[in-house]
Amino acid sequence: MEVVLGFDTSCYTTSIAAADRGGNIFCSERICLPVENGKRGLRQNEAVFMHVRQLPKVMAMLEDKWKEARICAVAASAGPRDEEGSYMPVFLVGLGFAQTVASMLRIPCYTFSHQQGHIAAGQIDNLAMGGAFVALHLSGGTTEMLLCNHGKLHLLGGTLDLCAGQLVDRVGVALGLPFPAGPAMEKLAEGCRDASQALLPENLEGDDLYCHLSGSETKCQRWIESGELSPERIALEVFDLLARVITRLLLAGCRGTQVRQALMMGGVASSGLLRRLIGESMAKHGMSHEVDVVFSKAEYSADNGAGIARLGAYRHWEVS
Repeated sequence: MEVVLGFDTSCYTTSIAAADRGGNIFCSERICLPVENGKRGLRQNEAVFMHVRQLPKVMAMLEDKWKEARICAVAASAGPRDEEGSYMPVFLVGLGFAQTVASMLRIPCYTFSHQQGHIAAGQIDNLAMGGAFVALHLSGGTTEMLLCNHGKLHLLGGTLDLCAGQLVDRVGVALGLPFPAGPAMEKLAEGCRDASQALLPENLEGDDLYCHLSGSETKCQRWIESGELSPERIALEVFDLLARVITRLLLAGCRGTQVRQALMMGGVASSGLLRRLIGESMAKHGMSHEVDVVFSKAEYSADNGAGIARLGAYRHWEVS
């Protein structure tokens, strides 16, 4: 079997995957970057160092899985977004590793943006996605809504301050949870016995295409300091706020572009609780007939090389 290797070294995860000629994921492994308790992330230089140490480990994890495969090309995330000047040092680690493998094996090396990889990963097993659709990328470093029109990306809106993942992580760490705080925050929220009371107001502008989340973080920090609300209640209110904001963003994006389909991807979008709350919010707003929301598979929502490998496979067999 011929495969393309995909490398993605983001601010949170070291990841490698392989895709076959049809873009199917042959194998995939990743290791999250370790963060000390109480910290809300890593500096770029710290993340670069960890990727250098973890890439050989991830390669070793995949070694037995591709014994019968022939690597015919490699692909890598070269930067955060598909735009000029988009740059983060962490992506140079995966890119350099991929270029070294390509040079050694005398095979092509293709580059894409991390965001393109997320969108491609979100389309795995979502065969109905195609043509034009709205993509909402929710992660620790990004909250952006884009129009994806036959592979070309156009920014529609997003956050004007904090990203959705930053809100979850900052509140979670303040509550004593480990970073990244998403899974622990979700578990905490599910332990709340009462329904959400929508205590965090939605703050959107620009015809609901742009949102502000920093004010909600400030309010949550005050609740934590005062002990006014339980940790379970605070966690649930955060997820409830995100669901309501996402509902309005998607409705505005789809109405403005006259596109019905919307794809949700990114680490924050992997939350089962958030997916349920979004569904409830959409039903409440009568959006089911206007927007068809598709979620990335949970295992491909967070940072991973699967989307990059998939893009590399499509590029390679188009040109070869």
